[in-house]
Order: sequence, then structure tokens, then C-alpha cells
Amino acid sequence: MNSRAKRLILPLGGAVAATSLISATLATSVQAAAPGPKTVNLAASGNAKAIAGYWTPAKLKSAKTYLSEGTVSAKLKTGASRAAADGKPGTVAPTGEEGKTAGRSKNLNLPITVGKVFFLDDKGQERWCSGTSVQSKYRNLVATAGHCVYDTDTNKPYSNFVFIPGYYQGKAPWGIYVGSKVNVHYDFDVYEDYDYDYAFVNVFNGIKQTGAKEVKKAEFDSYTGLKYTEDTKVSKEAYEEWIGRYGGVGFAKDAVAEQTTGPEDKRGLYAPQEVSSEAWKEAAKVGGPADIKIGAQAYQTVEVVSEAEAKEYEAASNTTHPGRVFRDEKTGQWKIEHSYLKRWVIPGKDAEFYITKFYVKTFSDAGRLGDNVGGQGFTWNQKSGKKVFTFGYPASAHLDGDKPYSGHTMKWCYGTTGAAPVVAQFKAEEQQAVKCAFTPGASGGPFLLQYKSSKRTGYLNGVVSLTVDSDKNGRYDRVTTPYFNGETYGIYKYAANLWTGKLPA
Repeated sequence: MNSRAKRLILPLGGAVAATSLISATLATSVQAAAPGPKTVNLAASGNAKAIAGYWTPAKLKSAKTYLSEGTVSAKLKTGASRAAADGKPGTVAPTGEEGKTAGRSKNLNLPITVGKVFFLDDKGQERWCSGTSVQSKYRNLVATAGHCVYDTDTNKPYSNFVFIPGYYQGKAPWGIYVGSKVNVHYDFDVYEDYDYDYAFVNVFNGIKQTGAKEVKKAEFDSYTGLKYTEDTKVSKEAYEEWIGRYGGVGFAKDAVAEQTTGPEDKRGLYAPQEVSSEAWKEAAKVGGPADIKIGAQAYQTVEVVSEAEAKEYEAASNTTHPGRVFRDEKTGQWKIEHSYLKRWVIPGKDAEFYITKFYVKTFSDAGRLGDNVGGQGFTWNQKSGKKVFTFGYPASAHLDGDKPYSGHTMKWCYGTTGAAPVVAQFKAEEQQAVKCAFTPGASGGPFLLQYKSSKRTGYLNGVVSLTVDSDKNGRYDRVTTPYFNGETYGIYKYAANLWTGKLPA
């Protein structure tokens, strides 16, 4: 590989000391020249519960697949990749599911190590990619694409990073694993080189939300974790008892009087008002029945009643009974004439009473990632032409608009590794690819060599970096991965030996 030459590019006019450094570096082996990983903290253990609690089922479902420049490369000609080993091949055995069987199945058993990584991008938008648990000393390591964790534009990692193995439609069956540290290659950080578009993320123990507990306001105010309040509408009597007897917290909303408005007010309701016959006739002088303003005539009705009903109505207050009582000379029937004016009102409201209850969310420690779902093995310096499975959560449409995937369920491809398209804009000159119709969303998903369906394990030999339409027909037909060489192993080995500490009680 030519990675070392990329790293040694210096600006013109550099000091003599820089020239000496180049000479010394060129005299060493490739492994000795390789810089250590760029390791950046993602979150403190004290913030893990809050970050896990942020990712509610609703937010997990509504998050969008991450479509940065690096996730989509279209209409590219396949070139000759310069990927090559920098030493002898090596392997690290998988853990967790090793030695166990998933049972026989006519279909492929999907790995429970694979899931989604969720994060907030530089604009605060909720995004996701794919990822997998991988073997490590402390059972706490996730592999994904570098561009799904680290923003090379700002030289900062994304925030609120979590991994959910076995993700399915908003569910986290083995808990939520909050990112503690991210380890990326120096060239990806400094040169935005997608030949190193991989990241190894150390995560805290899994967190499961177990429910919520009602507490007093004083405890609620002092609690630093996730919490919320609920306001419940009650009767005046229940409100007064809650406040008086129990010393509870609540609030009252004052009654609101009805307001008269006009027909142009969208808040208003048409509510004709009954008035006396004289007032109704007077309204005709304002503009007649055609005038829809307040005060114009609306309509009249005549009600046939008994003599007793007529006398009783006539004896009542003119305010409550404004209708005109009369006896029809032709029929002898007693009648009441009701007259209505046009009117629009904003309805009033009675006083409302609410009591407030206080809750804190409760969580449990779900344990270490590798203990719960296992970890894929790791391999490097493998020859091209190997059969591999790729797994991930493709979601976006093809370039021709067809959208075959939802992004909520895991999918897979099976193919032979070969030369990947050379993508100059991402400095991707040494990647490998397999034929696969994944669309964006699968970024970060694993390339697994020697995957055994019965055990759900294999050897991590790459992560999905780019989705490519290589024949210009509007359909993605390849996914690429950085070539895993000795430098990749060095970064993996460093990350695989990092401890993330314990979650606070």
C-alpha cells in the first residue's frame, strides 16, 4: 500500500527538522512508521444514562440514515485497486457465540452482533449507520465506518453516539451501549482518506430502561438523571385536597368568558343569538338579511304551543324568553315567534384544575456488550478473492428512485472481494468491493469472512464504506470497504485493550 507516502506529505518550505524526520521515517519499517490511532473521548460514564435515555423508541424510528458525501458514490468506472498486504495475514478468534449453535435453518441466521449506531450530526439531527460488536479484552468494542462516528470537517466526533445490537423497529433487545472512546486512523482524521474509513468504538456496559418511579418534588429537583412531570386534570375538590392534605403541587387555569367575534375570525363558531322581535326588525335597518356582520338578521321560527305553555312563557323574563307570544287569528293556535341575529363567538371555558406528579426514570446495567451478544473475530492482510457476507440496514432509494429497503430490518449480501472503484474525491484508491445491491444506510456494516450461520460468527475483514453504481444504470451494485492490513490491526489491537470503566450506580 502507499499509505506511508500519503502521510509524509509536508508543505513546501518546511524546516530542516522536517526533512530529517522524513529521512528517519523512510528508513524504518511500515509498521514502525505507522502512527498510533487518533483516540477521542465520546462521553463520560456519568452521562451514559442520560444519553441512552435520549434515544427513545420514537427517536430511534424517526432518525434518518446518514447521507454524508462518503456514503454515496455513483456512476464510477471500476479501476484497479492497489490494495495489498503489508505483512503476513493474521486472525483473532470470535467470542461470545463461539462454540454455541443457533440451530439449523433453511435461511441464513443473522448475526446478533450486528445492529445500528445512532448519533447526532453536526447540525443536531438524529442519524444512524450500521455496525457490529467485535472481539475485545473487555467485551466492549464496536466496529463501524469512520464517517459514522467522526466528522472530518470539524475534526470532532458526533455526539450522543450509541450502539444497539439486534436493532429491530425501534427496539433494543440487548440494551443501548453508549460510546466512550472512538479510535480512528491518523489518515482518516487528517487527510479525510477513505482508504481508512473505519472506526473502533469502545462502549460502556449496556443500559436498559426499566421504568419510572414517582418521587417528591424535592427529590425530583435534586435528581440529575432523566426525569419528567405529568399534569392531570381533576375536579376542583380533588385539586384542593391534593394541595391541602398532601402538600402536592398543581395549578389552576382561570375561567375564560365567551367572546364575540366576526365571521373572518377562524377561531369563531357560528352561534345565532335569540333576540326580541323588535330587535330583530331593527337589525334589518342596519343592512338587511344580506349583511353577514354581527347584528344582521339570521332567521325566524314559529313554535306551536298550548295556551298554558304560551302564558307561562310570556310570564317569564324577557331576557330568558325573548320570543313573541301570539294567537293565530285564523287557526286559533297559540304560537311563539323566535327571532335570531347572526353571531360568531369564541367559546368560553370553565376553570380547570391540574395536579402535578414527578417521576424519575429508572435504569438497569445490562452488562458487557460481548457477554450479551458475542463479538466477531478479526482478520487482516487477507488476499482478494475471498467469499464474504456483508450485513447492514440499507434504507435509501436507488438512484433511479426505487426504494426496496425500509432501514428497520437487517439485510445481507454474499459475494467475492475484488478491486473497488477508485474514487479520487474521497482518496479511495486501495479499497475492496463485493457485488451487492445495498443502498445507503448499510455504511459501517461488517464484511465477515468464514461466516458460520450455525454459530452466527465469522471474522471481521472490512466495514461498508461506499455504495457504488459502477455501470451507470441508476442502481447501486457494489459496496466497498477499506482494506484491512497490519495498520488496521494495530488500531484494532489498541482499541481492543481499552477499558471503559464502570457505570455509576
